[in-house]
Amino acid sequence: MAMDRALYQAPQGLEALTSQEPDIEIEIVDPEAVRIKAGGMEIEIEPGEGGDDFGANLAEEMDERQLATLASDLLEDYEADISSRKDWLDTYVKGLKLLGLKYETRTEPWPGACGVYHPLLMESAVKFQSETIMETFPATGPVRARIIGKETVAKREASIRVQEDMNYELTEVMREYRPEHERLLITLCLSGNAFKKIYFDPALERQTAVFIPPEDIIVPYGAMNLESAERVTHRMRKTKNELRMLQVAGFYRDEDLGEPSLVMDDVEKQKAQEQGFSATTDNRYQILEMHVDIDLEGYEDEKDGELTGIALPYIVTIEKSTGTVLAVRRNWLEDDKLKLRRQHFVHYGYIPGFGFYYFGLIHLIGGHANAATSLLRQLVDAGTLSNLPGGLKARGLRIKGDDTPIAPGEFRDVDLPSGAIRDNILPLPYKEPSQTLSMLMDKIVEDGRRFAAVADLKVSDMSAQSPVGTTLAILERVLKVMSAVQARIHYTMKQEFKLLAEIIRDNTPEEYSYEPEVGSRRAKRADYDLVDVIPVSDPNASTMSQRVVQYQAVLQLSQTAPQIYDLPFLHRQMIETLGMRNASKIVPDKTDMKPVDPVSENMNLMNGKPVKAFLYQDHEAHLGVHIAAMKDPKIAAMMGQNPQAQSIMAASAAHIMEHTAFAYRKEIEKQLGAALPPMMEEGDETEERVLPPEIEVQLSQLAAQAAMKLLQKNTAEAQQQQAAQQQQDPLIQMQQKELQIKEQEVQQKGQIAQAELQRKATKDQMDAAAKADDIRLREEAMKAKQEYDGTKLGIEIKRHQVEQQNQQELEGTRLGVDIARNRAQMTQPSKGTSRQ
Repeated sequence: MAMDRALYQAPQGLEALTSQEPDIEIEIVDPEAVRIKAGGMEIEIEPGEGGDDFGANLAEEMDERQLATLASDLLEDYEADISSRKDWLDTYVKGLKLLGLKYETRTEPWPGACGVYHPLLMESAVKFQSETIMETFPATGPVRARIIGKETVAKREASIRVQEDMNYELTEVMREYRPEHERLLITLCLSGNAFKKIYFDPALERQTAVFIPPEDIIVPYGAMNLESAERVTHRMRKTKNELRMLQVAGFYRDEDLGEPSLVMDDVEKQKAQEQGFSATTDNRYQILEMHVDIDLEGYEDEKDGELTGIALPYIVTIEKSTGTVLAVRRNWLEDDKLKLRRQHFVHYGYIPGFGFYYFGLIHLIGGHANAATSLLRQLVDAGTLSNLPGGLKARGLRIKGDDTPIAPGEFRDVDLPSGAIRDNILPLPYKEPSQTLSMLMDKIVEDGRRFAAVADLKVSDMSAQSPVGTTLAILERVLKVMSAVQARIHYTMKQEFKLLAEIIRDNTPEEYSYEPEVGSRRAKRADYDLVDVIPVSDPNASTMSQRVVQYQAVLQLSQTAPQIYDLPFLHRQMIETLGMRNASKIVPDKTDMKPVDPVSENMNLMNGKPVKAFLYQDHEAHLGVHIAAMKDPKIAAMMGQNPQAQSIMAASAAHIMEHTAFAYRKEIEKQLGAALPPMMEEGDETEERVLPPEIEVQLSQLAAQAAMKLLQKNTAEAQQQQAAQQQQDPLIQMQQKELQIKEQEVQQKGQIAQAELQRKATKDQMDAAAKADDIRLREEAMKAKQEYDGTKLGIEIKRHQVEQQNQQELEGTRLGVDIARNRAQMTQPSKGTSRQ
């Protein structure tokens, strides 16, 4: 659409600027490749550049020569890996023949000879598979959640939601998971190895975990585990339609692969024969998915703009018969700077071997099964020959019916050339089945079962009076090997569940498809970041009997000090171990109980049901109803006939004390004038409820003061109540009247004594006043005398001072006269001398 007029006017001088810019040349090579030239700058946009999808199929962008070279190199490595494990495959194939799933028709040493196989291998495998599937995949689901880090209420609720969601996915959504797991277990114990591949299936739009037989996972010689293996090849088989669906979906390159060719190894052929199938036709393609580290041309690793030469992890998918590369994809996370290989496989092992592959029952007791089969066939053949012996007969002897066995009660005609019948027939001396061979077979089978740890425990080895610890020690010794195998399976299942949890977290909606038991629906992805998922199986106990004995030991120990144990929780765990559902309903959990009225609480107590008090209830009212019921004579009479009366009374007393404790808490809060911190619920071990030390100290000091005030209040109320009760007793009333009369007499005597005391006090006051006046007069006389004596003394002192002053003046005058006289005398001689 053209615009006739712009919305805003163009800036002034724009023409001058544009006239100075260089011309821009745009060259379109193809719709995806563009070359832009502006002055001295040139920009080239190659196909896929700028819009590269990290998870894209790189084979779509690579040329045929590069793909052919890549396929040739990888197929050559694959054939080398196959050759390196040839001996392991041969042993595995021979062991599969000993399973005895198909009866063998033998012609040696004669047609119809015994072709039975001893079931030692299959018996051990079935026992292991049956025990392990019940341990690793119970009816409630195989997953339980474990909180990461410090436990909080939010994390605990998240763990419940994650556990329910994972079990829902594995039991309801992934309906193939349990059958695949059962197939894995039967293969695991026989071959010693089994694999699972965990990935998001775009066709199903959900996660999946498929079982992979051990012969379909190929690793190079010298590899020790899947994580460090240079190359891991998954050999898959897909029908023409399945492969076409993946090509149409864009997962594989859309290449014409022709018709599938029959490529089957010895293991596949032997498995087909054991199941009664023909191994001559297979209309499926053989796809090799190779998880390999390669330095792919055009996608090399760089650091600071320079090639490092480091091989990066890729997934290369090749159709084996044609050597066509169907897909090449990166096998690391886009935000992973280290570019570490992503793990899609988990390896289940039975007994660790010397390298990558584990040992299974075929390797451990395959020789025992082969020897037991040979001995069993010899015993059956010996019994057949003993019951239906052959021999020699004369040439002319003819029996009607020839060599067909004679039926019971049947007599046949015989044509004798001459002599008696015994002279014309000589039976060969076949013996009965040898007892020595039978004992030898039993010995070999017993050794094989014991070595495979599937021998039955003899009940005679344990006495009913044996302590639980002794029984537990015997079980542990017998099941030691199986416990170790169970621990390995537990560890691998943990890795598998982690991979599944990551896929569920990243590829599912943010809310649950059902209403969770705790919390909101929109909390799915966040929940998986707070918890860890682990198998529900116990790696320390491989069988239910072992766990039952362990719980019996704990129950026996709890009887010595039941007050320190949570017996309801212990019994619920025991019930769950026994496989019973709804353990919380059989032994109700107090934390799940709801508040009820006091009458309903009394009914529950009488029926032996648990009860619980809550903080916000009216505890005084509840206590009144409970105490009234306990004092009710009718209820007491019926209670006396109940054999559970003692336990009912104990439960009632405990519940009354529970209400009393809550009432005491409320009274303390009234005295404090503030609410106490929230109580820690039963089973709540979070650190959020723990008070800081300084706050706890201050609260304790305030609580001590409040407790003393409450004590004084309750003491006064108790005294008043006791006095009120005493006043209602007639004997007490008579005693009180006598006390009142005595109190009146005492009061009258007291009044008389008080009057006498008052009279004496008045007399004493008058006497004291007279004495006080006499003392006052004496004090005044003494004071007057002291004043007179003081005045007289003052006059004497003054007179003495005057006299002393006059004397001093007289003495001074005299002294002056004497001085004047002496001067006069001294003057006269001096004059006479001058005259001379």
